Amino acid sequence: MAEIQLGTVESCFADLIWEKEPVTTGELVKLASDAFSWKRTTTYTVLRRLCDKGLFQNNKGTVTALLSRDEFYARQSREYVDQTFAGSLPAFLAAFTSQKKLSPEEIAEIRDLIDRAGE
Repeated sequence: MAEIQLGTVESCFADLIWEKEPVTTGELVKLASDAFSWKRTTTYTVLRRLCDKGLFQNNKGTVTALLSRDEFYARQSREYVDQTFAGSLPAFLAAFTSQKKLSPEEIAEIRDLIDRAGE
């Protein structure tokens, strides 16, 4: 699947849709007006861009996700590790932990994730 890049505005709007879906376009117009002070045309323009990128679909005025929020951000994370650390998760973790000490809870959670991934 091709990489999907979102700008800040698109990312905030996508989060709003994921939180409320399924959602009608009319409700999205109201939500975007309240959250971002957008006009109807801006809401429809950004929604169309997100649909064109394959994140959402607008079927007869009802917007639903084609890719869940978790799936999207998991893909983004994999692509970042692939591009920045030649696909090496250990290299990413080494870089991350060189700047931030992990708490015992974080270490336990990461160990649990690794154990479950190996099953």
